[in-house]
Amino acid sequence: MHSPRTATTAAVAVAVLALALGGCSSSGGKSSEDQGSGSPGGGKGVNTPRLKIAMVTHSGQGDTFWDIVQSGAKQAAAKDNVDFLYSADKEGQQQAQLVQAAIDQKVDGLIVTLAKPEAVKDVVKKAVAAGIPVVTINSGADYSKEVGALGHIGQDEGVAGEAVGDELNKRGRKKALCVIHEQGNVSLEQRCAGVKKTFRGSVENLDVDGTNTPASTSSIEAKLQSAKDIDSVVTLGAPMAAAAVKAKGDANSSAEIDTFDLNAAVIKQFKAKEIGFAVDQQPYLQGYLAVDELWLNKTNGDVIGGGRPVLTGPAIVTEKDVPTLEKYTARGTR
Repeated sequence: MHSPRTATTAAVAVAVLALALGGCSSSGGKSSEDQGSGSPGGGKGVNTPRLKIAMVTHSGQGDTFWDIVQSGAKQAAAKDNVDFLYSADKEGQQQAQLVQAAIDQKVDGLIVTLAKPEAVKDVVKKAVAAGIPVVTINSGADYSKEVGALGHIGQDEGVAGEAVGDELNKRGRKKALCVIHEQGNVSLEQRCAGVKKTFRGSVENLDVDGTNTPASTSSIEAKLQSAKDIDSVVTLGAPMAAAAVKAKGDANSSAEIDTFDLNAAVIKQFKAKEIGFAVDQQPYLQGYLAVDELWLNKTNGDVIGGGRPVLTGPAIVTEKDVPTLEKYTARGTR
């Protein structure tokens, strides 16, 4: 696995965070509860007062990416003596209502995505005004400071897209289809824009409904049938990669399927040589670090990275990385 360029400040932030976690994860006097087979590590819990932390995301139904984020958050919550609450809605207005519900519950901390910032940012500001510390993750890094968040944890979506463009160049590709599975999601749009910035070939965007896999598959198939010169399909989430693989077969296309994000299915697709490469942003780490940052802030007044984004990716993953990653994807942590 090899990582494209990242900001020096983010690297320093991750180093600082690692030191902080090393100090706090072994503190406290009581043993943590059994953390299950999905946990990458055990250790002792803390003896700080119990906190209530809510995570509200823009996840659509059936998006396995968010299962991995939650897995990380739950692991950190078990260690940090945190009551972890999760809710999600792909529609911006409904997500805003869920944030308001968290405010009404007087949570001790809030983790939120800003995929559709115009719909959500006002209520997030309301949470900050109510004294609830906020960490943004995954989407909307450009809006994190505006809403008053402590910081943002995730990958730079533009840089991730640029990394994909560079990789397509290395592979000699000439025409790419970038499949956007959620219209209006600023992070997905930034990914495709990043691909266009560095890819020397041409890029066409295709909007599909990520919650309707059969319709998405049909849309990709139709595009591949009508544009035979498409030699690469870039999907922006692991579940959509499977739809693209099926569409490629149905269209009798020779295009390479590449994707953002990992899960167990993508590893199987690597082994079957159905996917060329994937972009890993380490969703488990996003959930884990977000809970830990809020716990550190509430118990020690810490702000990770001085408020600057803490980057969890991107890293380009290929078939050669499968032996290392397979056991982690199987347990839902990568």
